[in-house]
Amino acid sequence: MTDQLTRRQLLRRAAIGGAAITVPGILAACGSSGTKASGGTTSVEQKLASTLNFSNWTLYIDTNNKNHTHPSLVEFKKKFGTNVNYVEDINDNAGFYGKIQGQLSRGQSIGRDIIVLTDNDRYLAQVIKKGWAEKLDKAAIPNLKNLVDVQQHPNFDPNRDYSLPWQSGMTGIAYNDTLTDPVLTVDDLLENPKLKGKITVLNSMGDAITIVMLANGDDPTKVTDKSWNAAFNRIKKAADNKQIRQFTGNDYAPALAKGDLAAAMSWSGDIAQIGNKHIHWNVPDAGGALWTDNMLIPTGGDVYTASVYMNYVYDPKVQGLMEAGDPKRDITGIYYIPPVKGAGEWAKKYDPSVASNPLIFPTAKMLDSVKIFDSEALNNQKYVTQWQDLVSG
Repeated sequence: MTDQLTRRQLLRRAAIGGAAITVPGILAACGSSGTKASGGTTSVEQKLASTLNFSNWTLYIDTNNKNHTHPSLVEFKKKFGTNVNYVEDINDNAGFYGKIQGQLSRGQSIGRDIIVLTDNDRYLAQVIKKGWAEKLDKAAIPNLKNLVDVQQHPNFDPNRDYSLPWQSGMTGIAYNDTLTDPVLTVDDLLENPKLKGKITVLNSMGDAITIVMLANGDDPTKVTDKSWNAAFNRIKKAADNKQIRQFTGNDYAPALAKGDLAAAMSWSGDIAQIGNKHIHWNVPDAGGALWTDNMLIPTGGDVYTASVYMNYVYDPKVQGLMEAGDPKRDITGIYYIPPVKGAGEWAKKYDPSVASNPLIFPTAKMLDSVKIFDSEALNNQKYVTQWQDLVSG
């Protein structure tokens, strides 16, 4: 939703690792005592909640494979005395928005302090526009200074009053080499008869339409009715003739890992986390999509506790562990593209192999071939209705 050049700059800087910088210590606070903080000019006594309720996507946080805990969350509790109720209940933006919009529209809490939505779908901007997001307590987020410069003023939240990036990623094609030859083009994915009924396509309009438009030779950053119709009709034809088994959110990953799918329109970091040597991911020859997931505090969420957590994950050392994991302790990382300056240098200290992983630090060629979907098209009701009818049918 930000302009294309800005997002590319973000990824270029992430890919080479942020320069080393001096950062403040993690905000001193604990669950048993308050601290002075203020979102404006009047200081008020703030106290951390005993539990932070956090909704996120699957395969999207550091994980200890031995005890199935999340080390960064365990460390957060040790430092601050606050437990994190971490729930992986976001499968796609539209589905999650459908679950929460009723309560939020009535001014009711959804029982979450942080949720994560994507900038290449319309729902993130809608939550902010409708007044369903609480303002961040920036006084509790001194590490906000570590946000990469190019992410500081997106058009859906120009001053970052309501949101902070969680991770960035790319949309391309994944395939299982035990079930198919390399799938490197949208043409192959949507039209190869050997793949009929063995592929999935993402149900996010911004993801799917972007890479199909690129395959058609059109520009997804400036959508026209002509280019929309060409891409939409191509996907619809593949759905009607059963080339596409189903439209998915994050739920394509387990099927791909098990060998139930030969190929899938896919998000880059998921494949790195699956860690299956037979599954490969690539930006299609004609280009892929680029996006950023953002943390929000929904109506009724604990602003102070959520803001302290955001400050914590914006410490480059913490972000480095979250990103790379730690092979010595059998910790798997997020493996997406971090938005925090200096995170790359810390990630390399935990796991040097991340420096050569193009899914975490994309190559120049990959960065030159990914695009951001037209933000106006995301809110074109005709397009939205057509797309929803297709993926729900």
